[in-house]
Amino acid sequence: MFEKRSGLAFAGALAALLAAIAAASAQEWPTRPMTLEVPFAAGGGADVMGRILAAGLSEALHQQVIVENIPGAGGMTGTARVARAAPDGYQIALGSVGTHAYNQTLYKKPLYNAVTDFAPVALIAETPQVLVTRKDFPAADLRQFIAYAKANQAKMQYGSAGVGSPTHLACALLNAVIGVEIAHIPYRGAGPTMQDLIAGRIDYQCPNTTVAVPQVESGTVKALAIFTRERSPLLPDLPSTHEQGLTDFEASIWYALFLPKGTPAAIVAKLHDAIFAAVATPAIERRLHEIGATVVTEERRSPDYLRAFVASEIEKWAAPIKAANLSGD
Repeated sequence: MFEKRSGLAFAGALAALLAAIAAASAQEWPTRPMTLEVPFAAGGGADVMGRILAAGLSEALHQQVIVENIPGAGGMTGTARVARAAPDGYQIALGSVGTHAYNQTLYKKPLYNAVTDFAPVALIAETPQVLVTRKDFPAADLRQFIAYAKANQAKMQYGSAGVGSPTHLACALLNAVIGVEIAHIPYRGAGPTMQDLIAGRIDYQCPNTTVAVPQVESGTVKALAIFTRERSPLLPDLPSTHEQGLTDFEASIWYALFLPKGTPAAIVAKLHDAIFAAVATPAIERRLHEIGATVVTEERRSPDYLRAFVASEIEKWAAPIKAANLSGD
């Protein structure tokens, strides 16, 4: 009996010692450079966002944050690397609506579970999507657009930056909500889609604010609604979908940080605080504004909020993906 008690006491002491060492290590983190995995090619929107955030984190944490681009499988290749990494805070995933929502339905066997395989850190910023039409489209607002689309859906077309892209799925969700079936024209990127909209070859598309704002301001296309609850400071005169009758209809390209499952809470908290200290600096604020991104409000910044948000986004986007019979496999 004495030996059994001694063994239990030793095991308890060892567990306490290991916990103390882990806590001390977490408090000291980071002691070396970190890697921010951007799961898309260099030069795209995710890459730009990743480099802005990496620069801010390097300053806030006093350690270099290196951006590593690992494209493939709709963003799953690079993201899965973080899911499998050691939970020590040195490999960080830049997640998005694509990597942590779309892919869970687009692929029959995703490389990870977006809800359970990560330690969520923070939802950071969003670039809202916008309903834009050719400039001579016969509607002045969202209500008129819906009425026209219902009456003329057989002869209308909408464009996107490609099958399964955010621009495709936002329009597909809108079509499903208002009850229309309209022909989809996929392009190879946002630029060609916008060019054909300007030329009047398609009727509408659903780009993010980064792509939409310059064309709306120049008058080459017409904006009818921003897919948010509140108006955007980037387009303050443009009514939201919510205020035009599509209550709670929202679509945006969002960005968040994730660590591997099992990362100590102290590291998650330190990274969380560092990212919001970074985005509050004038230099990072300016860069985010330049790319049309809005930092999320304070009540949406917690790790718990991000975990629930990811689950809700997976459910939200599953319907239009399944309805359009889309597959990334």
